[in-house]
Amino acid sequence: MENNATYQLDRERIPQHVAIVMDGNGRWAKLRGKPRLFGHNAGMEALKEIVKRSDVLGVKYLTVYAFSTENWKRPIEEVSGIFKLLIVYMERELDELHANNVKVNIFGDYSKLPKASIDALETALNKTKNNTGLVFNIALNYGGRDEIMRSVRRLAADVRDGKLDPEELTEDMLGAGLYTGGMVDPEVIIRTSGELRLSNFLLWQSAYSEFVFTDVLWPDFTPEEYERCIAEFQGRKRRYGGV
Repeated sequence: MENNATYQLDRERIPQHVAIVMDGNGRWAKLRGKPRLFGHNAGMEALKEIVKRSDVLGVKYLTVYAFSTENWKRPIEEVSGIFKLLIVYMERELDELHANNVKVNIFGDYSKLPKASIDALETALNKTKNNTGLVFNIALNYGGRDEIMRSVRRLAADVRDGKLDPEELTEDMLGAGLYTGGMVDPEVIIRTSGELRLSNFLLWQSAYSEFVFTDVLWPDFTPEEYERCIAEFQGRKRRYGGV
C-alpha cells in the first residue's frame, strides 16, 4: 500500500492476532552508510512503538519474527549484537510492558541463546506471566517447520506409547502442540521491506491468513503505517475456500 493512500480504520474490526515479519534493518542501515547493528537498534525502537499501538488498538496477540533458526548463518558479530540488543530491549521496556498488562511469550528454543539473553527473557516471562492484556509473542530461534515437527514428535510418542490411536489424530491435536496452542491463528501477517515470502514463519497457522506487504523498511515502519496495513486487511473479503 502506498504511504499516501487514504484509509478508514474500523476500530470494531481490529484483528485479534497480528503477525509481523520485521524485515529491512540491514538495508536501512546500509542506505545511511552505517553497520547493520545500527539498523537493528533502530528496528528495536520501531518495535517499541508497534507494541504500544497494538495495545491501544485492542489487538489480543502480536507475534513478531525476531530471529529465525536460519539467522545463525549471519556474521557472528551481528548475531552477538542482536542478542545484546535483546537484553537492552527487555531491561528498558519490561517495566512499561508489565505496567500495561502485556504478557510476554517466546516462540522457539531460546535455550540456545547466550546466558545473559536467557536470563533477560526469563525475567520478562516470569514478571508478566499473569498479565491479561496484549500477548506479545517474540519468535526467537524459531522456525515454522521445526515447530510443526516438535508437535508431530509429541503425537508420535503418544502413539508409540499406546496413549493415542493414529486414526484419532486431528488437526486440533497438532495445533495444540504448537507455540500458538490456545491462541487464534493470525488473521493478518505483515511483512516489511518489499519481500514477498513467509521465510518459515507460522507455516501451519497461516493457512488462511491474509498477507499485507509494504515496501517500508522496518525501522521506518511507523504506527501510522501499521494502521494502514490493518486497514488494507479490513478491506479484504475472507472466504475460507467458500464463494
